[in-house]
Amino acid sequence: MTTDHATAPSLTTGGKDADLTARLDKELDAFNEGPTGAAPQSSLSVRVDNAAGELIGGLAGWTWGGLCGIEMLWVREDSRTDGWGSRILLAAEAEARQRGCDRAIVSSFTFQAPAFYQRHGYIETGRTPGIPGGHEDVHMFKILAPPASTPAG
Repeated sequence: MTTDHATAPSLTTGGKDADLTARLDKELDAFNEGPTGAAPQSSLSVRVDNAAGELIGGLAGWTWGGLCGIEMLWVREDSRTDGWGSRILLAAEAEARQRGCDRAIVSSFTFQAPAFYQRHGYIETGRTPGIPGGHEDVHMFKILAPPASTPAG
């Protein structure tokens, strides 16, 4: 049997491929909608800039089917004792509630900020070993309390 190399599939590896990432997002969103009944993910971000327009910190994540996923939260080193991490996280949780989310997930390496998330009500649900330097990835979950209602009148 011979193989026609002109029509044979090709496999390539490399660095970040924006087109591939966009296509995978589209295909997985379509696949996930069937078993979950949830519409595709929506991006979520929170950004803090100083008066000079320099980034102080921010958060990137998503919402999907009542779940908020936090992918990254970072605060510039010289602003880490100013409470920005908490304000950014709380703003993201408030936005997630407005989008109908009632729960949130995040993971943080043991050398990053698991204690920060735990102080904000996240509970550990598991760990993945094998992170460089002998560290672990700590997976956490939080039930988001409904927003406080305002009195009528």
